[in-house]
Amino acid sequence: MNTIKAIDARYSNLAQSVCCLSCGGAINYANPLPSEICVDLGSGRGKDCIKLAEQVGPSGHVFGIDISEGMLEKARTTIVEKGIENIDLLRSAIEIIPLPDDSVDLLISNCTINHTENKTAVWNEVFRTLKCGGRFVVSDIYSLEPVPEMYKSDPAAVAECWAGATTREEYLATLRNCGFVDIAILEESKPYEKGNIIVSSITIRGYKPESAL
Repeated sequence: MNTIKAIDARYSNLAQSVCCLSCGGAINYANPLPSEICVDLGSGRGKDCIKLAEQVGPSGHVFGIDISEGMLEKARTTIVEKGIENIDLLRSAIEIIPLPDDSVDLLISNCTINHTENKTAVWNEVFRTLKCGGRFVVSDIYSLEPVPEMYKSDPAAVAECWAGATTREEYLATLRNCGFVDIAILEESKPYEKGNIIVSSITIRGYKPESAL
């Protein structure tokens, strides 16, 4: 709960800024189709939601999910100003996606999942809500070495988008263990310093099997 409060506070304060909060180009690889149902997990100011909504058209729909009320308010304002009607914004922690089973064609996320302590819970929710054959395209960070506990347990450091990172091996193992198939790395950065650790950014695509058990 302290981490959620720290995330809400940090990103609410950043909602009106113009700083870049992404770590990859998930939206550039998403390729949504007309009429698809899409989710942006950690939707922030709503920029990617708007792009998705334009691409799926009026017969499609986009759900933006974020925990930061400040970010959601900024996104609501922009969506109303642009007159876009096929976006709904939902306030929720990402460990609980407030949508039915097998209801989503495409889920994207950009530098969000590293914030959560229980990444398996997040990916299980992604799996649950995707339709059979549905896909995710996610940009995130991974740490080159396990993050020391002193940072992992610091809500402020986790909110700063680095201390919650897992290693590359752990990240990919979580995806496989949750049942995703055809996992592909679409882009991957060279290592760089972030906070008190070394990380890389990565964009990954994967699918829920056509006939999930």
